[in-house]
Order: sequence, then C-alpha cells, then structure tokens
Amino acid sequence: MDATPRAFTEERERRDLRPWAARSAETRGRVRPEDDRDEVRTAFQRDRDRIIHSKAFRRLKDKTQVFIAAEGDHYRTRLTHTLEVAQIARTLARALRLNEDLAEAIALAHDIGHTPFGHAGERVLDELVPGGFHHYEQSLRVCDVLERPGGLNLTQEVRDGIVSHTASGHPGTLEARLVHLADRIAYVNHDIDDALRARIITQDELPKGPIRLLGERHSQRIHQLVRAVIAASEGEVQAQMREREADALEELRQFLFDRVYFGSPPKREEKKAEGLLRQLYLYYRDHPELLPEHSAPGDEGVRDYCAGMTDHFAISQYARYFLPTPWPPED
Repeated sequence: MDATPRAFTEERERRDLRPWAARSAETRGRVRPEDDRDEVRTAFQRDRDRIIHSKAFRRLKDKTQVFIAAEGDHYRTRLTHTLEVAQIARTLARALRLNEDLAEAIALAHDIGHTPFGHAGERVLDELVPGGFHHYEQSLRVCDVLERPGGLNLTQEVRDGIVSHTASGHPGTLEARLVHLADRIAYVNHDIDDALRARIITQDELPKGPIRLLGERHSQRIHQLVRAVIAASEGEVQAQMREREADALEELRQFLFDRVYFGSPPKREEKKAEGLLRQLYLYYRDHPELLPEHSAPGDEGVRDYCAGMTDHFAISQYARYFLPTPWPPED
C-alpha cells in the first residue's frame, strides 16, 4: 500500500531537513488534543490552512500597512505585507533546509491581530488598554480565542512563532527567527517602494552606501538580503544575516523612520486616525451593550473589538456615533 501524502511529507522532512529543523511529526502538540486523521496534510500545513481561511486573515486586506487611506491600487495593505513576508520566509526556509510549512504558517499569522490604521492604531490601544497593547500578543489571542468558537487550536510551534516574532522575542524554532528576518526585509523594501510611488522620497535621496551594496531596484535588494541570510545561516544552528547587509538594512530602516514614518505629509493623517480610534474605544467602554454578543467583559472586549476592525469599518462606526445624520432623510 502506498504511503499517504502526509506520511510521504513527514518522511521527506525526516530525511531531508537539517537536524535542527522543526519536524511536523514531532510537534509539541496543540493546546487541546484533537482527532488528527488527516491523511493529506501535516500538522503545520493544517495550521496554515486554518489561518488562511480565518475571518481575521481576510480582514487584513482593509488594514493599513503604512499609508492611511492611500489613493491608488498599488500601495501595500497589511494583507499584501503578510504575503510578501510569507514568500520571503518560505524561500529562506527552503534554501536552509528548514521547515517551509512552519515558516509559512507563522508568517501568515504574525500580524493577524494588528489594529486598523497600522501602528497609529496600535499606539492608541497601547495607551488606553490596561496593561498596554501589543499586536503580536493580540495575534495569538485571535488564534487562541477569538477566531471561531474555541479558537484555531494551532500547534505550539506556530503559536510560539506568532508571539515571539519581534526583535525582543525569543522564538523556540529557527523557522520563527526566519520570519522575523523576512518581516524586516519585506517591510523596509516595500515601504521604500510605496514611498517612492507616493513621491515622498526620490531614488536619489536613498542612502548611497546601502544602495551600492544591495542594489537600486526593489527586487535586487530583496535578493541580496536573502542571500545574506543564507550565507550567514547555512550549516549553522542559527538564523541570522551577514553583518554588512544587516547594517545596510538598518540604515535604510532608519532612513524610513526619519523621512517616511514620522513627519511626512501622508503620515500627518495618523493624528486623525488616532483621535477616531480613541473616541471609539472610549465610547464602547461606556456602552458595552453595543459590543458583539459573547464579547469579553470590560476593557478586554473593547480591545478585541477595536483591534479587529478594518480601517473602513472603524470610519463607518465613527460616522455612525459621532457625525450628525441629515434630517429629514432623503426619499
């Protein structure tokens, strides 16, 4: 009898991946034991599919990446950012013979709990929510609790990667570390691309040293940075980037903070978005009966509801509660 597709994949992982790679057949399991008779998909592949089919994942298409209410069809959203991170993480994992399915699942879920209006929304909730707010913690809460009754019940390896993908995190797998590197590679380069498209910066203003090293084009820079991770990590029980490319990437990142993330004309709209979300949060806190049925009590429920909003829904709710309705209504 031929092996099932799942058994074939698990055997290939056992045979071909590095000794320090995560193997789906050796997962530390799920929060709640469940029937696992899937003959096609491994545990990590099932996690990936649960994330992709979640409502929270679909809402990322209408959440800001950098530019709020950007006019034009080609600016990144939180969803397209997520897909770019997943693509880079998969490339790195495949090249380093780590678990590509695990890296993809972590990447797809790493921002699933992000607020509307990008980091402007995160700053507001961090200010208002007792104990603060971090999108990576909310991403894990979405997967564990909020998405469908009982949560998605993901494997421990994916859960660890979601909550530890930041620079200060301590991920338990190299695949999770790759997602952190892929996240930085993706957002620095696509934010440069979007800022150039928006004419906030020009090509000539980009730092000369990093551009000479990494390349003038978006694709060239990503290719060089991916190669730098592979060169520094191949054959090692670590996931890191070669120092000269890491320094160049950090210089580009600092350039974005100075010229794009703070003080650029489109970013001034963030103050409006912050005020909008702040008023909504306080209004729902005073009127908990307006929250969805089965919401958590108090600030916890308000946090979950506001963090889950898309930009468009937040704006529509603000208009509903804070803008006057014309009277008499039109026929």
